[in-house]
Amino acid sequence: MIVKDEEEVLARALSCAKRFADEIIVVDTGSSDNSADIAKKCGATVSFFEWIDDFSAARNFSFSLATCDYIMWLDADDVVEEDSAQKIRALISGEQFDVAMLPYVNGSMRYMRERIVRRAMNFLWSDPVHEVITPRGKVVTCPAEVVHKKQKQGDPVRNLSIYQKLIARGISLSERQKFYYGRELFYNKMYRQSAAVLTHFLAGDGWAVNKAEACRTLYFCHKNLGDDASALAALLHSFLYVTPRAQDCCILADEMGGRGDYALAKYWYLRALDSEEREEDGGFFLPEYSTVYPMLGLVVAFDRLGDRETARYWNDRVGSLYPDHPSYIYNKNYFKSLAT
Repeated sequence: MIVKDEEEVLARALSCAKRFADEIIVVDTGSSDNSADIAKKCGATVSFFEWIDDFSAARNFSFSLATCDYIMWLDADDVVEEDSAQKIRALISGEQFDVAMLPYVNGSMRYMRERIVRRAMNFLWSDPVHEVITPRGKVVTCPAEVVHKKQKQGDPVRNLSIYQKLIARGISLSERQKFYYGRELFYNKMYRQSAAVLTHFLAGDGWAVNKAEACRTLYFCHKNLGDDASALAALLHSFLYVTPRAQDCCILADEMGGRGDYALAKYWYLRALDSEEREEDGGFFLPEYSTVYPMLGLVVAFDRLGDRETARYWNDRVGSLYPDHPSYIYNKNYFKSLAT
């Protein structure tokens, strides 16, 4: 683990790590709070690393201190529940592997991360921000979840600043870095700059899943700039890279519903439900867009098309999955009011 000023959450993460880790290494990158003392009290080996605006450098230093056969990384605000800890222990007690991909849960979003690696393979992190390990060798997947539970708001311009410092030093961004730089610009509401960077990224040879995600970000950039036509074109452009993803189908359905074309809205909500997108594909995956969101959209679409029986059917489907969902309850009362 690499940490800085994480005294509020660090003990929680370390108590999780104790469930499966044979050694715990915490590298402090310049805390002004009690993070280092908390880590020591929790049984971790604590080292220090001078922060140089490079997450990979810090993580590589932390990896260099490991002595066990496998290395797993966590952030200070991550949580691993007991059932996932048991799956991790079973994984590392089984057949040898080089990289284990585990689901990372961040709010409603899920995506696979290279979470456990074999130390003998000498893996290195790359990229100073949004750092990554490139998997090689025997790669396996494990259903053990790591849940990100942030309690405090981070510096919104930290990552953006790192990219801008790289550019100021004349360093050319890789295709992957361009993708994340464009997203950081978007998060900071620099929509024109974000659109320019992401459009340039699409012209390169980046990962197809990232290109599709870039198209969605471009959609929101153009929406925020008031250019609806360019927004829709950007979203449709994503279909050149991957099969239609559930969230994009729902966005298209919302667009059609907003225009009053509920037949097309119905079509795209149904496509969201049968989307081939899966968590294992490697992109950012939001399960709600292939379940409850399009189902609720179909309730509205069929109701507006005058087919209330089918609208009720889809609302009942929502209720069977999420009986306490406020939209399900609202719709249920709405249909009851029509019957009286």
